[in-house]
Amino acid sequence: MPEFNRRNFLVGSSVLGALGVLGAAGVTWDELHHRAATTPLAAGSGVLVLLTLYGGNDGINTVIPYADSAYHAARPELSYQPEEVLRLDEQLGLNPAMKGFAQLWQQRDLAIVRGVGYPRPDHSHFRSMDIWQTAAPDEPVNSGWIGRWLDATGGDPIRAVSIGPVLPQLAIGAKYTAAALDPASAPLSAEMAAALSGLATVDPHDSAAQALVCAGYGADEAVLQAFSTIEPPAKSPDNPLQAQLDLVGTCIKAGVPTQVYSVSLGGFDTHADERRTQQQLLGRLDTAVSGFLADMATHPRGRDVVLLAYSEFGRRVAANASQGTDHGTAGPVFVAGAPIRGGFYGDEPGLTDLDNGDLKTTVDFRDVYHELLHRVVATDPGPAVGQGRRDIGLIA
Repeated sequence: MPEFNRRNFLVGSSVLGALGVLGAAGVTWDELHHRAATTPLAAGSGVLVLLTLYGGNDGINTVIPYADSAYHAARPELSYQPEEVLRLDEQLGLNPAMKGFAQLWQQRDLAIVRGVGYPRPDHSHFRSMDIWQTAAPDEPVNSGWIGRWLDATGGDPIRAVSIGPVLPQLAIGAKYTAAALDPASAPLSAEMAAALSGLATVDPHDSAAQALVCAGYGADEAVLQAFSTIEPPAKSPDNPLQAQLDLVGTCIKAGVPTQVYSVSLGGFDTHADERRTQQQLLGRLDTAVSGFLADMATHPRGRDVVLLAYSEFGRRVAANASQGTDHGTAGPVFVAGAPIRGGFYGDEPGLTDLDNGDLKTTVDFRDVYHELLHRVVATDPGPAVGQGRRDIGLIA
């Protein structure tokens, strides 16, 4: 098994040390399951899963205004016909790759927040993602919104875990940062845990050296007990997001004391050949998220899970010459899970009332964050997203 520890884990940047941030650490399965065995998450605690879609997902071809003639006029070859979409109402439908999301909608477990963005939008991937992850549109800051939550409420990095070897900006605070779990460090199977437990069995014929080795294998019985009850998730090489969410689900069901998880899926910068590329990516998103939430619905701890899926910006209304779309502004955000009051939130941006070819923002993303912190994480959102924000009614 690969060797990890807090001191040698790389978070992908020397900036953390320069800033004096504490707790910038990798975390291993043995640490997580030891914490599950010794200090499990309290029953009924909300769990928030943040899903970042890197590249700028085209929201118009995700939540599709199939009944709007302006949509078809702006994208004569890129648009979806009414018979192709998964209809949500008489105006809007989901991309045909999103059958699992359509079922979540029917179950009232999916909220779609329309027209989400921020004032004075930026078309740069890097600046726009920085704004979404720091929740600071007006000027660059060093801390992320989940990092500021850690700063305000205590420094235990296990309370927020990012799946992957590099921490996203959202997880970095001024004083503390979340933990990072590399998916390559898989948990022990029940068979391996049993084997290690067997190695700790005392044999009267052992030499003194052999007895010392056996004692080492049995040194942390709590860890072995935790491993013995948890099967590792199946690997999903063709769907990295599914693999990440499998790890999150394993942690939640084990009782790991984490309230915020971060996962991601990239590839959404669709300047050319968008229909094929985006539909494939949305299919991966759909399979991973709908499967994860179906699994969570079967477990007592999973019934308090809420997942947010967002991208740094949407795309422009008009297709470009390469049958793709260029960087835009506002787009839809998905919030899903058993606690959600399903339906549409926010006004649908008009396709003819544009800001220099871009959709106008109708909902500030910080209001979405505000409600998730307030109603799911059960914390004061002020230190993380600033004052003057409000809940928008997503949580039942």
